[in-house]
Amino acid sequence: MEENKTNGRDEIFSEKVKAGKRTYFFDVKSTRSNDYYLTITESKKRYNKDDEGFTYEKHKIFLYKEDFNKFLEALNNTVNHVKNELMPGVDFSQFDHPREEQVEGAEGKTSTVNTELKWD
Repeated sequence: MEENKTNGRDEIFSEKVKAGKRTYFFDVKSTRSNDYYLTITESKKRYNKDDEGFTYEKHKIFLYKEDFNKFLEALNNTVNHVKNELMPGVDFSQFDHPREEQVEGAEGKTSTVNTELKWD
């Protein structure tokens, strides 16, 4: 991935997850002192009645290295509780889909590209 400079911070790595009307961005950034942190951004496309256009509502979480393990443990515990205790009969593999991204090609046409990695 290409590194981007934003507000004096280097963006090191980025993942995007499209989920219906929402898009989640997982970005690794560096501080001025060469430390790293993660931002998790939820972006929702909303229709704005006032100007009859679309806007994006964004919510952002900053996650620092000292909290990575605690965050992952709490997230895994919570997801596993839902899967195993609250919804044990649901086959969650039915929600596994290849990751797809919209890319702009020649003449400004947009197409969908499967970005799922397969290991043989």
